[in-house]
Amino acid sequence: MKVRKQRVRYKMKKVSTRKRLTVFRSNNHIYAQLIDDTNGLTLASSSSLEKSIKEMKLSKKEIAELIGKNIAKKIISKGIDEVAFDRGKYKYHGLIKILADAARVEGLNF
Repeated sequence: MKVRKQRVRYKMKKVSTRKRLTVFRSNNHIYAQLIDDTNGLTLASSSSLEKSIKEMKLSKKEIAELIGKNIAKKIISKGIDEVAFDRGKYKYHGLIKILADAARVEGLNF
């Protein structure tokens, strides 16, 4: 898993200077962050731990879709519409794919 994560990040940083939309998924929660690697700052974040999302009592798939839409709105409001999607150590399927597709539907390009 660690090797896959390093490989994905290396290839992404080599070919792109865009800001990085990174995803982390634990057994219970899912997190998304927009990171500016040149300055080392987190510009926007969204997770299933936010009070408004936590109170809804949704399934994991619905939460992933909601977080994708939420992070896309936050990023677009900052004037950024092109990002590099960093899936980290996860394969591109399941909750990760749902989150990415929801962000694309909201107008984010990657």
